Amino acid sequence: MPALPLDELQFTEKDSLTGKMKTLPALHPKKKTERSFVLYKPPPKAKDLALLEEFLERATFVADDLDWLLALPHDRFWCQVIFDETLQKCLDSYLRHASRKFDTVADFPPQVNDLQKRLHRSVFLTFLRMSTHKESKDHFITPSVFGEILYNNFLFDIPKILDLCVLFGKGNNVLLSKMIENIFTQQPSYFSDLDETLPTVLQVLLLFGHISEDPFVPELKDIVLYLCDTCITLWAFLDVFPLACQTFQKHDFCYRLAAFYELVIPELESVIKKRRHEDSSLLSDLWRRLSHSRKKMVEMFHIIISQLCLQPILESSCDNIHPYIEDFLQIFTSVLQEKRFLRDYDELFPVAEDVSLLQQASSALYPLHLASPTHPRLHLVPCACRKNQCSPTCCPAWLGTSCFLHLGDPPCSAAPVAKVSGVELDSLISQVKDLLPDLGEGFILACLEEYDYSVEQVINNLLEDKLVASLGKLDRAMPRPVKTDPTPLVTSRYNVFQNDEFDVFSKDSVDLSRVQKGKSLLNDKRVVTEQRERYSQYSVIVEELPEQSGVGPFGRDYDDEYDDTYDGNQVGANDVDSDDELISRRPFTIPQVLRPKEQQEEDEEEEEEDEKEAAKDHFVQDPAVLRERAEARRMAFLARKGHKPDNSATVVGSAKGHGQNRETVQERRKKEANKGARANHNRRTMADKKRSKGMIPS
Repeated sequence: MPALPLDELQFTEKDSLTGKMKTLPALHPKKKTERSFVLYKPPPKAKDLALLEEFLERATFVADDLDWLLALPHDRFWCQVIFDETLQKCLDSYLRHASRKFDTVADFPPQVNDLQKRLHRSVFLTFLRMSTHKESKDHFITPSVFGEILYNNFLFDIPKILDLCVLFGKGNNVLLSKMIENIFTQQPSYFSDLDETLPTVLQVLLLFGHISEDPFVPELKDIVLYLCDTCITLWAFLDVFPLACQTFQKHDFCYRLAAFYELVIPELESVIKKRRHEDSSLLSDLWRRLSHSRKKMVEMFHIIISQLCLQPILESSCDNIHPYIEDFLQIFTSVLQEKRFLRDYDELFPVAEDVSLLQQASSALYPLHLASPTHPRLHLVPCACRKNQCSPTCCPAWLGTSCFLHLGDPPCSAAPVAKVSGVELDSLISQVKDLLPDLGEGFILACLEEYDYSVEQVINNLLEDKLVASLGKLDRAMPRPVKTDPTPLVTSRYNVFQNDEFDVFSKDSVDLSRVQKGKSLLNDKRVVTEQRERYSQYSVIVEELPEQSGVGPFGRDYDDEYDDTYDGNQVGANDVDSDDELISRRPFTIPQVLRPKEQQEEDEEEEEEDEKEAAKDHFVQDPAVLRERAEARRMAFLARKGHKPDNSATVVGSAKGHGQNRETVQERRKKEANKGARANHNRRTMADKKRSKGMIPS
C-alpha cells in the first residue's frame, strides 16, 4: 500500500474531557513540543571575557536546540516548524545578525570560531530541510500543500531568501540553488512578492543619488557599508537563482543599474579621495568595499545578459534566436551613454566575445540588424582595431575599451595610448600616493605605465592584490628615477628651422648644397622671364589718345577762365569713373622689372630729361601764382583742423540805406550772440566779477 503524504495522515487520541477517542490531522499544534528557542546575538567586538562567556553560553543553547530539531522525525519536525513561534524568531535573528563576507571579524579564541561554524551549519541544514517537501518515499508532503504551508506560515519570504543567498551561497551554491528553485516552483506567489519588492530596492538605490557633497566620515561609512551590503546581497541572489532575472528586467533593472553606477560610484570615489588624510585605515577599507560593490554591480549586469540573451541562444535553434538578439541589442542600446559603466563592464566581460557568440550562432546576424525595425542602424560588430586599443575620438561607436561599427561607419584607425609626462604624470602619481602613501613613486609609475595611466585601475588592483606578475616582483618602495638633461637650453630652444633639414640642433650634418648665400637667389631670372611674356600682352592698350584740333581731352575748347574757375574746387571727385576714362587719363604701364633691358635704359634717360626740363621751366615762377597756391594750402589746412572760413565780408553787408540780404542779417545775429566767446568781448563780465570780490573800488 503506497504511503500517504503528511498532509493526509491522521492520528487518534483520547479526549481528556469526554474520555472518547478522537481523530486529528498529523500536522496539529498538539504534536508540538514545548521548547523555548533563544535569540542569537553576534560575538562581542571587545575582548571582554565576561561578554565572551555570555556569547558562548547563548550560542551553545541555539546550536543544541537546532540539533535537537534536526533529529526529530518528519511529522514532529514539521509540527515544530509550523507552530513554534520561538523557533522562527531564533532563525530570523541569526539571518539578521550573522556576519557577512566583508564584515570586519575580530580575532576570537578557537572555541568561539568552532562554535560559530557549528551554528552556521545547523542553521543552513534547518532551512534546507524546511525547503524540502519530500525526504523519502514514505515521508513527503503534497507539493501544492507544501507551497501553501510555506507561504501562509511565513516560513520563507523575499528578505529571508536574500539573506540565505548572501550567507550560505559561498560553498553551498548547488544545494542552495536547488533549495531556492524548489521554493519558487512549489509556490509561484513568491515571484509576485519579488516583483512587488523590486521597486522598493530600486527606490533605495535612488536615495544614494542624494548624497551630500561633503559628508562626514561616519555618514560616509554608513553609505558605503549599506551600498556594499545591498550590492552583494542582490548579486548573491541572482547568482544562486538566475531565474529571477526575468522579474528584475521587467523593471528595466539593467538600465537603472548602469545609470546608478554612473551617478554614484564616481561621486563616492571623489569623496573618499578628498578625506584620505582623516583616517587612512578606515578610508582604505571603504575604498576596498566600494571597489567590491562596483564589481558586483557589473557581475549582476552580466548575469542578466547571460540568462536572458546568451544562454537561450546557446540552447535554442537558429530559427528561434532572433528575439534574444533583439533583447541583447535593446539592453546595450539603453546604456550606451553610460561610458564609465560600459568601460568597467568590458574589462571584466568583453562585449566582443558576446558579439562573436551571436555571430557563431546565427549566420544571418547582419541581415537581421539591417532589417530590424527597432535598431535599423545598429551594428555591434567588433572593429578591426580593437586589439590596438581604440579610443572614442576615432570611433563613434566606442564602448568602454571596445569599439563597434555602425552601419555606414568606416573602420577606425589604431589609436595607441598616448604617453603621459610632465605635470600630468606628477598629478597621477600624487593621486595614487595620497591614498597609498607607503608606495614609492617609481613603483607607482611602473603601475601607471602597465595599466595605461588609469588611476582607478591601479588603485583597485593594488587594494585587491591583483597586479600582474611583472609588477609583483618590483620593490614597492622603489623611488622614481631622476632624468638629467645634459643640454637643457639647447633641447628647449626653438627656432625657425625647428625639426627641418636645416636644424643643426637636432641633426649632426646638414646638406650644404641646399644652402644659398648672398645674391645667388637674385641671379635666377626664370620667374621674371616667365612673367614678361604675360605682361607684354597688355601693351596692346593705346597709351595715348588722339586729340582733335581745339578740343581738350574732355571734349571742350580750352578756356583759361574756365580752368581758373574750377582750380580750387574738386569737381567730379566723387563721380564714378568709367574704365575708358581711367585708361585715357593714365595709360597702362608695364612694370619696370618686366621691361626689356634696352627699354629700361631708354625710360631712365627720358625721366632724367623730363626732370631737367621741369627744373628749367619753373626756375622762376609768377609770385601771384605762388601766393594763390599758398593761400589754397592754408585754407585746406584750416579746413582739416575744423576752422570755418572768415565771413567778415558777409557781416559788413551792403552800404547803408540799400538794404541787407538774408545771409548778412543771419551772420550779424550770430556775431552779436557769440561775441563774448572770443577775444576781449567779455571784459564787462570779468570786470563785474573782480568788483564783486573787492578787487576794484566802486
